[in-house]
Amino acid sequence: MVYASITEGYFIMILFKRTLTLFLSLALISVSLGNVQAAIVSNDQVILKTEQVENKATLLQAVQREDVQQQLSSMGVSAADVESRINQMTHEEVAQLNQQMAELPAGEGVLGTIVLIFLVFVITDVIGATDIFPFVHPVN
Repeated sequence: MVYASITEGYFIMILFKRTLTLFLSLALISVSLGNVQAAIVSNDQVILKTEQVENKATLLQAVQREDVQQQLSSMGVSAADVESRINQMTHEEVAQLNQQMAELPAGEGVLGTIVLIFLVFVITDVIGATDIFPFVHPVN
């Protein structure tokens, strides 16, 4: 009798260990089956991302100039608002704005600054981020 109860206890312990081992193995396998994607990053993607970062940095540097800051304050707009609007712009909008700034004649100073600010406000009105100009209708 004593031998039978020891054998039965040993059998239950082995069954418990095997069940626990099976459960832990399945849990480990299910954890390792997450969504993993590996892809090679092409040179074009790296160059595009670098250009996008440089374009945004160029635009932010233009807004941080002292003469631009004075124009913004005279118009009642804080530089922080303009910077947050620039950060909300898409990469295409930033590139287009930088291209338009590059095409402006050098040495225009205040006129170039006013055009820059006007373009930023018009673009933010078109995308619906602001409602400054009543003649600009946002894209739905």
